[in-house]
Amino acid sequence: MRSKIIKEGLERVPHRALLYATGIPKTEMGKPFIGVATSFTDIIPGHIGMRDLERFIEKGIHTGGGYPFFFGIPGICDGIAMGHRGMHYSLPSRELIADMVETITEAHQFDGLVLLTNCDKITPGMLMAAARINIPSIVVTAGPMLSGHLKGKRLSLVNDTFEAIGKYKRGLITDDELEALELCACPGAGSCQGMYTANTMACVTEALGMSLPKCATSLAVSADKRRIAFASGELIVELIRKNITPRKIMTRKAFENAIMVDLALGGSTNTVLHIPAIAHDAGVELPLETFDKLSRITPHICDMLPGGKNYLEDLDHAGGMPGVFKRLRDRINDNITVSGKGIHSIADSAEITDEDVIRPLSKAHRKEGGIAILHGNLAPDGAVVKQSAVTKDVMKFEGVARVFDSEEDAMKAILTGKINHMDVIVIRYEGPKGGPGMREMLSSTATIAGMGLSGSVALITDGRFSGGTRGPCIGHISPEAMEGGPIAIIKDGDRIKIDIPKRRIDLILSDKEIKERLNKWRPPKPKITKGYLSRYARMVSSAGDGAVMK
Repeated sequence: MRSKIIKEGLERVPHRALLYATGIPKTEMGKPFIGVATSFTDIIPGHIGMRDLERFIEKGIHTGGGYPFFFGIPGICDGIAMGHRGMHYSLPSRELIADMVETITEAHQFDGLVLLTNCDKITPGMLMAAARINIPSIVVTAGPMLSGHLKGKRLSLVNDTFEAIGKYKRGLITDDELEALELCACPGAGSCQGMYTANTMACVTEALGMSLPKCATSLAVSADKRRIAFASGELIVELIRKNITPRKIMTRKAFENAIMVDLALGGSTNTVLHIPAIAHDAGVELPLETFDKLSRITPHICDMLPGGKNYLEDLDHAGGMPGVFKRLRDRINDNITVSGKGIHSIADSAEITDEDVIRPLSKAHRKEGGIAILHGNLAPDGAVVKQSAVTKDVMKFEGVARVFDSEEDAMKAILTGKINHMDVIVIRYEGPKGGPGMREMLSSTATIAGMGLSGSVALITDGRFSGGTRGPCIGHISPEAMEGGPIAIIKDGDRIKIDIPKRRIDLILSDKEIKERLNKWRPPKPKITKGYLSRYARMVSSAGDGAVMK
């Protein structure tokens, strides 16, 4: 056990004295020391139920023969941080979370880790730490939220609050209806109800093999989630005894599984940042093109919100991730998981109870997966689109550029009716370096959808999108504007052509004109010049590399 370093030998008398000060009984000192990283907080709905799950993890660890030590990890609610200065901190918080888990774990020499997490950047940050430290670890995602209900209609956060802003501006809903949506859309604990980033990352975690079967979709308020928390606590001790570490689970084949499952679900484009970042810490090379290569051969079989109709509770009732594994069994790799079972074994024992929610491959919604990687003279190093949330009539789009150097400027134009049909909204200097922090553009895309423009207006950005985005919205344009990418030299009135089936995004200018504009371009003054974000901007890599710190 690693923890012998802090608790055995004459020179560790002071260390033992400090450990006894915590109240640990002498009889427990010989047991594995388990660090439980919890991102409980009162301000994130997906995390408010974690105190209950902490109790069950603790019970499980004691039952398994370990001794738990809880420590706190910060979290940001992307929904609350959206559309203002706070969103600058969301993606950068992922690196802080990974660093903090690493720091606390190495400082105290834990034998194993239980990682209690749930939302957008916290889950990938925890996984990055697990891959980096490489001691036995298991992840417990706290579970999705129940759907909201209002007058017989089911509600979700993105489709019924963010998009309500645009509907209100169009006069489609009243003040009273708007207030009712605010009160009913999010009925309690859990991550937002659709296949947005938090739930996508939970599903990715289970597909990687780092959480127990059904963990991703078991609801935050369910007894099933409590039992999974208990079993995870109990199992971590067994993982220590067998020395099953994250890098033995998170292999190249496991990352391929995670990507294929993500594509089959029509998951968030943010996974194109997070999966490569986790792979980087696991020592696995995972180029951006892997997503597109696998997307070509992975059908989209689950019609999930925001682009579809199903909620996470529907997916859970239909069979959860084991059911998705069952559909993809002949395509995914038979990797080991923290449960001790292989992916194929989990698939074989799965039961699918709703053939429409988890469709057979022969009846897929689309032949290709939910994410596509585009290239062209506008994005030489790639760009990302959630094609599962784009209607067929705008899979090809050509329009006139309307250029904005921040999301705020674009929102003003959208809300004041200055965006016209067939416009291509360009929001730049919002990338990892330029933002800094690569803000999500959900406020803009949801308002466009709410105003009924998602079928006639495109949006491109070197920033990123929420998992709740739908319509022809192209993000992660690389190189970003702050690095002197072609997006930096677009002018109002330029024409832009998007062809998702051909994986192209192009600025309709000659190579000579593009070269001349780039030669004249000079980087603007950084938006933020002090504190953590300033350091982050200097050290972060391109979105095409997962926006990792180097």
